[in-house]
Amino acid sequence: MSLHPHSDSPLPANALLGLFDSGFGGLTVLRQLLQRRPGQPCLYVGDTARVPYGGRRPEEIRAIAAEVVAWLRSQGAQALVMACNTSNALALDVAQAEAGVPVVGLIDSLAQQLQAQRVGVLATPATAASGAYGKALRANRAGVEVLEVGCPLFVPAVERNELDSPQLRAAAADYLAPLLAARVEVIVLGCTHYPLLEPLLRSQLPADVRLVDPALAAMAVLETLLMPSAEPVALSPDLCRCRLVVTGDAADFAAGASHWLGQPAQVQQVNLRCPGGDL
Repeated sequence: MSLHPHSDSPLPANALLGLFDSGFGGLTVLRQLLQRRPGQPCLYVGDTARVPYGGRRPEEIRAIAAEVVAWLRSQGAQALVMACNTSNALALDVAQAEAGVPVVGLIDSLAQQLQAQRVGVLATPATAASGAYGKALRANRAGVEVLEVGCPLFVPAVERNELDSPQLRAAAADYLAPLLAARVEVIVLGCTHYPLLEPLLRSQLPADVRLVDPALAAMAVLETLLMPSAEPVALSPDLCRCRLVVTGDAADFAAGASHWLGQPAQVQQVNLRCPGGDL
């Protein structure tokens, strides 16, 4: 389980949830959360000063995860969602040790729920190299075949809001080729940026190959940690009690976040090494 052992009793419905990613990608997780739990207090960290994580060394990613988790805890987060597959793959144990509160990871959440025998994974180079999805899936399902492919061009393209270009289509075809050759039944979007590329990917796949977003599995796990919400499921995310912070340019992130979330987003720049958080 991707949970800290301090999770025996449900958290209050209005518990402050901390989420983090290197940039925009984790907003796909935040959107899923806020559609299911409108008005949920959330604190989202986009570590845009260090995006992307996927090309960094494992020890660097582990140090970053410890720093981000410590900052989120200093802000009062009562549970954490690792809205980043790369840090989840390489530093889940670091986050759990640092947090002292429940930690929900995308990889284990999906592995516990996915039913398939031939699975493809599109991920950052760091996540793919770690083999984390394969290890987790095989630990939960005997005989499963897993092929993980690193996609170095995807995150930079999404961060530029470039979701469909000839170059990106060509890159997608290259990344998908070995998965199609292996006749996978399911392709896991193993980076939180990748759901934004789903239309492009879907256009290059046979209809019988499913695309799976691990955020849905993580939301199912999160629901077991929290008391039920009294609010009905929403058509769009509700940001009324959500604070968005970044380590890089706040104005640039606010423009992208507003576009992706479908409503104006207020974003603050913070220094994760400062207890107060503000620069």
